[in-house]
Amino acid sequence: MAEEMKIRATVQGDVADVKVLMTHIMETGLRKDAKTDKFIPAHFIDQVVVTLNGKTVMDAQWGVAVSKNPFLGFRIKGAKPGDKIAISAVDNLGTKYNGETTVVAR
Repeated sequence: MAEEMKIRATVQGDVADVKVLMTHIMETGLRKDAKTDKFIPAHFIDQVVVTLNGKTVMDAQWGVAVSKNPFLGFRIKGAKPGDKIAISAVDNLGTKYNGETTVVAR
């Protein structure tokens, strides 16, 4: 896969504003292929973990209701420029996706 995640993190004061765009098909398993008329197998991200300098700050459980190429935006209090934010995701087929960025001043 080309680029799995695009991540930006800017900080103002002690609050980081984090924006993540993930590349994933996010199939529900309920849609039929127009050519074969068979259901397309489910393939979706089901766990997302965010860490700030190695400490978990978010652990989210997702399901089939999340759109294709999901966008995730959130804020982290206590961040400062130079801190590392890492995001890892796992889909229902066991594929792992990872991304990392450094917090920059706004």
